[in-house]
Amino acid sequence: MSDLAITGLLVLSLFLILGSGVWIGLTLSGVAWIGMQLFSARPAGDAMAVTIWGSASSWTLTALPLFIWMGEILFRTRLSQDMFKGLAPWVQALPGRLLHTNVVGCTIFAAVSGSSAATCATIGKMTLPELTRRGYPEHMVVGTLAGASTLGLLIPPSIIMIVYGVSAEVSISQLFIAGVLPGILLAALFSGYIMLWALRHPDQVPAADVRMTFMQKLAESRSLIPVVLLIAAVLGSIYTGFATATEAAAVGVVGSLILSAVQGSMNWSTFKASLMGATRLYCMIALILAGAAFLTLSMGYIGLPRHLAEWIASLGLNKAQLIAALAVFFIILGCFLDGISMVVLTMGVLMPTVQAAGIDPIWFGIFIVLVVEMAQITPPVGFNLFVLQGMTGRQLPWIAKVTVPMFLLMCGAVALIYIFPGIVTWLPQQMAAR
Repeated sequence: MSDLAITGLLVLSLFLILGSGVWIGLTLSGVAWIGMQLFSARPAGDAMAVTIWGSASSWTLTALPLFIWMGEILFRTRLSQDMFKGLAPWVQALPGRLLHTNVVGCTIFAAVSGSSAATCATIGKMTLPELTRRGYPEHMVVGTLAGASTLGLLIPPSIIMIVYGVSAEVSISQLFIAGVLPGILLAALFSGYIMLWALRHPDQVPAADVRMTFMQKLAESRSLIPVVLLIAAVLGSIYTGFATATEAAAVGVVGSLILSAVQGSMNWSTFKASLMGATRLYCMIALILAGAAFLTLSMGYIGLPRHLAEWIASLGLNKAQLIAALAVFFIILGCFLDGISMVVLTMGVLMPTVQAAGIDPIWFGIFIVLVVEMAQITPPVGFNLFVLQGMTGRQLPWIAKVTVPMFLLMCGAVALIYIFPGIVTWLPQQMAAR
């Protein structure tokens, strides 16, 4: 049976099982079992048991539930209100004024959450009603929030980076460091777009609030101190080499518990809700990872990754063409799968090809995160679009339409990190040289 026929059968099985409503993790395991039973001599049951146990017992993966729990704790604190209070006085002088709180707020919260959906929901609860009440255009409020909240994936600590690091066997600490400058770049592009829009439509920007002195602005900024300290504790422990990514996640959980207790928002019900929310989300991710690990093994026994790599190599694509093809591939895939599924489902197949093309796996990880960010705001399976639909009551096509400028800016960011790869690789190289 030809590779094309085998691939077609497995892809058809994947979509049929997914379409029947079966969980993604179980679907991946089921397709892998079908592949091994039909096209491999190794017993599928034995391979499934060994692979799932191996993927579930990874020490590196321990960072994932801890970072998820940290985000769940912060999601239930007064952090968002305090952030708006501290940020608003500093952006009044910029073209676009308080619209920048979406970008700056998401950038800051991304550094302590690791999830774009959590960032979107948390910052959205703060900015959507406040900016709408002040008269800012709804399409700009929703569009900039949808785009900026994807920074939850790019700015470390990032759940998707941990998943990629485990799947591609790449240093998670190096990935975290590599995500800093691209995250700042993307945030700057979003703010730059807001300024250009405001200069073109000055009549749509509400008047500034009462002017504050520098000392009054500093006084308002006191509410930012807790979150800044938490970011410094988590990221500083990684960058200084004091802690691994897993140990830094534990530092973040302890810090967020202390922060919520000091704010007076930690009680037994909050603690239980945060723990159960993190447990549910991590169990879903762990099941997907286990299924994807088994599928990767199955594909290896069948030989599809090797044949795919040989086929791509036979096309004679240069590095730029390969990156462009992969970007289109992931954007299309993102219309049907969530980011974590995209990464774990494809890394086993793609990494040999990427390495053969001479692409730095750290750089490729940031590239993957950027294109997965695009998938967060592309219908029909754009998680951030679903979050915003629930918060605004708007229809999905309208929300997708107002996020198009943010999508194009992300495309521009991908082009920039390709033309100037040092944006990704410079900081990890500096840290490694110490």
